[in-house]
Amino acid sequence: MADTDLPQALVQRGLRKELMPRHLAFVMDGNRRWAEARGLTTAEGHEAGGRALKKILQLSVAWGIRAITVFAFSQENFRRPEEEVDCCMELIEQGIRDEMEEYTRNGIRLHVIGDPSTRPASLQDAVREAEEMTRNNSRFHMILATCYSGRWDIVQACRQLAAKVQDKLLNPEDIDEAMLAGHLSTNVLGEFACPDLLIRTSGELRLSNFLLWQSAYTELYFSNRMWPDFDEDEYLEALKNFQRRERRFGQRKPSSQESN
Repeated sequence: MADTDLPQALVQRGLRKELMPRHLAFVMDGNRRWAEARGLTTAEGHEAGGRALKKILQLSVAWGIRAITVFAFSQENFRRPEEEVDCCMELIEQGIRDEMEEYTRNGIRLHVIGDPSTRPASLQDAVREAEEMTRNNSRFHMILATCYSGRWDIVQACRQLAAKVQDKLLNPEDIDEAMLAGHLSTNVLGEFACPDLLIRTSGELRLSNFLLWQSAYTELYFSNRMWPDFDEDEYLEALKNFQRRERRFGQRKPSSQESN
């Protein structure tokens, strides 16, 4: 696809099709602080965050991005007040159920990653139903990280490999980085399991235990906007910033003298 085939908003920002990321990850931070600043409840802040996610998903699909992974609820978030935890679980479940038909219409496949044993039964039922309903979709992949942590992901992958060793299906010396990566939750995306760009909102400058293995060479973009305020303009700015970077993956760019 030529640059002239890009949506007008991307062309006006000078974005190039060949430099667009295939997989983006989002740490959707700042819902509670956004609500407090407006005299709203925490629940209303999370509801606003849900609306922002829906808009970002629509833009990502329209712009030809292949996948996004969003950090909806971490294992550490269970330390929050029970009322807020219950609210988040209910909103996540409702969001999945409300969007299933739209995912199907737009060719979006939903994957939910994280520890299923820590999810309420009703949420887990919604997850199974949505994953089954969208499993034949391939236009776009949406990964919802719920009850997830990066350390948990690495541990569960190691346990899978250990079980294969115990069952004499695998020799320990055959385990390498590629094999371990193939057992991580995001491996459902195959060749683009690792995000090209990770965006975190609210001004915090950390990963917070999200996609730790997968983000080894991911470009990071930190926005001062609270998640409910992360809009199309800020998304475009993040993409423009990404396209200005030179990704070397540990290699050194040859000097002009070396290239002659």
